[in-house]
Amino acid sequence: MDLLTVLILALGLSMDSFAVSVGCGLSEQKISFFNAVRIAFFLAFFQGLLPILGWIMGSEIKDYVHTIDHWIAFSLLLFLGSKMALRSFHSRNSNPNEVIYSWNHILTLSLATSIDALVVGFSYALASAGNILIGAVIIALVTFVLAMLGIRIGKDLGRTIGPKIELLGGVILIGIGIRILLQHLGTVV
Repeated sequence: MDLLTVLILALGLSMDSFAVSVGCGLSEQKISFFNAVRIAFFLAFFQGLLPILGWIMGSEIKDYVHTIDHWIAFSLLLFLGSKMALRSFHSRNSNPNEVIYSWNHILTLSLATSIDALVVGFSYALASAGNILIGAVIIALVTFVLAMLGIRIGKDLGRTIGPKIELLGGVILIGIGIRILLQHLGTVV
């Protein structure tokens, strides 16, 4: 994949983490810089790690599914993007008593927001999209920056922005899936 596509993919993947970060900023108005960095680091770490694990899994079965790999990648990204977009329309009740700094909470959030990255890594391998390590680093860096920004926005703006960002993330993932499919079919260069 070219750099622009990887950056767009990174933006799409990081929208869940961004939305969670906004929630963290909303639920803890006095969050310290250290705690914000800790939350953002773990969100970014898992967003960068899971595409690599997905790529390893996808590489193992690539030879068996090469005739339909683009359809698998498209279907997975369409599913994830649609799920993200639909989830953005459902209200979420946040628990103000939830301890956002606990390791259990941070790890749970990090894994929950990174499942789509695992699938993207799997799709990356099937589409022979290039160097997964560079893509994973870019995804992690974009996620870290957006998570820090999300915490700040959560502290400043209020509860209405989170679902809108998740909708944007879903639309971006669907767009990447369509692009992979069209590239394979020879429609897009």
